[in-house]
Amino acid sequence: MAYDLKLAERIRAEVQDLPIVEKKMFGGVGYMLNGNMVCGILGADLIVRVGLDDHARLLGQPHVKVFTMKNGPRPMKGWLMVEPEGYKTARQLSQWLQFGVEFASALPPK
Repeated sequence: MAYDLKLAERIRAEVQDLPIVEKKMFGGVGYMLNGNMVCGILGADLIVRVGLDDHARLLGQPHVKVFTMKNGPRPMKGWLMVEPEGYKTARQLSQWLQFGVEFASALPPK
């Protein structure tokens, strides 16, 4: 599955001052901070790691759904998928990336 290259460019520009590593995975691309995933792209959807504490609250946002891998039967707790309308503006994308960076920053390095 191809991933949205324009979204990848937008993410790169947004995180350029952070020690983020871009890594191709699962037919998409992931963005890692100290070995912990911040976010990723699968198709046109933005995947964001938000943790369990914020999961339910953020799931209520427009254009947000539970992240479930295509081949996996179960939803991934603490992860969300944001459809393109949910990260359309620079402000929206920045906010989602901030959630992911904050969560990954709180984890021990891998």
